[in-house]
This record gives sequence, C-alpha cells and structure tokens, in this order.
Amino acid sequence: MLKEKIQTLAKDIHQETIANRRHIHANPELSFKEFKTSEFIASKLTEWGIPFEKKAGTGLVGLIKGEKPSDKVLALRADMDALPIVETNEVEYKSKNEGVMHACGHDVHSASLLGTAKILSQLKTEFGGTVKLIFQPGEELLPGGASIMIKEGVLENPAPQGIIGQHVMPLIDAGKVGFRSGQYMASTDELYITVKGKGGHGAQPHMNVDPVLISAHIIVALQQVISRIADPRLPSVLSIGKVIANGATNVIPNEVNMEGTFRTLDESWRKEAHKRMKKMAEGIAESMGGSCEFTIAHGYPFLVNEEKLTQRARAAAEEYLGKENVLDLDIWMAAEDFAYYSQVTNACFYRLGTRNEARGITSSVHTPTFDIDETALETSTGLMAYMALKELES
Repeated sequence: MLKEKIQTLAKDIHQETIANRRHIHANPELSFKEFKTSEFIASKLTEWGIPFEKKAGTGLVGLIKGEKPSDKVLALRADMDALPIVETNEVEYKSKNEGVMHACGHDVHSASLLGTAKILSQLKTEFGGTVKLIFQPGEELLPGGASIMIKEGVLENPAPQGIIGQHVMPLIDAGKVGFRSGQYMASTDELYITVKGKGGHGAQPHMNVDPVLISAHIIVALQQVISRIADPRLPSVLSIGKVIANGATNVIPNEVNMEGTFRTLDESWRKEAHKRMKKMAEGIAESMGGSCEFTIAHGYPFLVNEEKLTQRARAAAEEYLGKENVLDLDIWMAAEDFAYYSQVTNACFYRLGTRNEARGITSSVHTPTFDIDETALETSTGLMAYMALKELES
C-alpha cells in the first residue's frame, strides 16, 4: 500500500533528514540573504535529479512529475530564513553565525520538504500529476518572500490547483499535527507613530507642549478602535510595544516615538481601522497643541485555509497518523506570508508538533532556546508526501 511505502521511505531517510536539518540550523542566514542555504538545497535537488529554477534571488522552485497520466499540479512550500537572535542552546548543531538563529523552525521546514522531495522522486511510477516544490526566502521580513515569488510567477507554468505548507508548533507533541479550515492567521501591519510637541523644563509644563502626555492619551484612546469600533465577533489586536521619550526626570522632550502592531482577520475592517487609528491619533495630538505623524507599514494579509483542500489534507493525515494524532487548531493571531498564496489559490497551512516535555523541548518559537524533537522529521517528510499524492489522486 502507498501509505506503508511512504512510511518506510520516511523512516529510511530519517537520519539524512536530521543531518540536513542540523546543517541548515548550524548555518542560519537572515531574510533574503539565504545564499548558502539555497546552494545547499540546490545541491540536494541536483543530486536527486530534480529539475529546479531560481526565483526571488535565493528562492528555488523544483518540479517532480509523476509517470501516470494527469495534468493536476500541487505546490508544497517551505521557507528558508532565520532570525536575528543569539542562540543559547548547547547542542552540536548550534548556530555558527553569531546573532542569527533558526528560532522559528524554517530549518525544519526546508529539511522536511527536501525529505518529501526525495520520497516523491522515488515514487514517480506510483502517481500522476506534478508536485511543485517551493523553497522560499524572506518569510520573516516585509514585504515577504511569498509576495515576490508570486510576482515572479511561482504559481504559474504550471499553475497549481492548490498549495500546502507546514509550520512547527512547540505547543503540540511530536508525532501529532493540527488543522483548521477557514480563517486561521491574522493580517499584520506595523505602526510607526511620532508625536511632536515643545520640550522644556519639567517644572514649567505651562510653557511646553508635552508629547509624553499626548502619547499617553493616544495609547489609551487607540484601544477604543478594538473595544468600541471593531465588531466584537471579529478578532482584532492593537498593541503598542515600543515607546521612546528621551527626556529626563526634569526634562520634557520635543517628541515621542512609538511602534506597534495591528492584526485582524478581515480586509475591509483592516482598511477602515487604518483610517480610524490615524484620524484619532492626529486629532488628539492637534487638540492638545501638538502634532502626530502616523505611518502604517502594510504587512501580510490574513491567511485562509480553503475548506475542501483542508478537509482532504486532514483526512489524509488521519489515515497516515491515526485520528488521535490529528488535532483541531484555534485561530492564531500571529502572521505568516504563506497568506499571500492563500489569497491567490486554494491553500492549506497546518501545524507540525515538535514538543517533547520529557526531554525539556518546550520553548516557544522566536526564543533563544527553541529546538525540536527530531522524531518530528519522520512525521513531517512522510505526511507531506502522503498528503500530496492523495491530493493528486482526488
């Protein structure tokens, strides 16, 4: 049976997948600078006879064509970039690039897709259709490598009928996966706010225009966008995470700089919220004698998992892993540039469990101690191969 063949192949290449993951982990590169990572992946695809082309600078797109007759096309996606974090794990595959770390599991995603590619390349006589392998740069940095790959035609020639991606989830035990149909992850926008006033002596507030006080009013008032303007049935988040007022105990500064994020799951409300935030902040500053520059850096759109594709992928996962190892996911207000693919074609983005509490592998992504239970790499490679072939059969 196909399932048993794939499970055997995933087991056979498990140690190789671990080695590939550790190599990528030890040699992390920041967004859009994944030159050596791209070269490493290209060398593996070449070794296995998988044709590929370059896109978006460091991105790679490979093709595996089944030998049975079919014109169906499915894309599988992995991201390659690391984060500007100093790794504190003491492991043999610890980052060799000081201040750069695979703290979001993109090493896992790339190594897993390589493993899936090797499995599929050995099963070409078993299926019809084409699997498009997308190794994408720059997920962690605007404008997002996905948006550039799409502009450069990654979803064309041949055009896939759907795309599947996976992401590590340290809240889920290794050996398990999670799915959610419909809206899943939020859009994300970066907020940059400069409040200007007139600085001076802290003992003479009547002679100044205090931008610190104005900023405090703006921070509080902006929460009304969530609590009183947004539809309470629609998830929205507005957080100000950085406030810089370079005064002193007795010095009122000339200006205050703030940064934050706005996230939601509806594009119409997203546009409306942008107008409301800007108007509110500027109005408060003006009414208090100052001024406000409110800049919004538009980030990724919200991510939606197409119902039918996700249902089929989930059913395949239940067949491959057993129903007890396939979990329901809740809405996740983090963001992912995989969302760009979901806005263009049918998409399914699921979660790969990597946790092992008994071994102390529990750290969240984007932390200096993030790591995975590498048994997850046998799950990740085989499951994606099985889901891909089941989808091409459907």
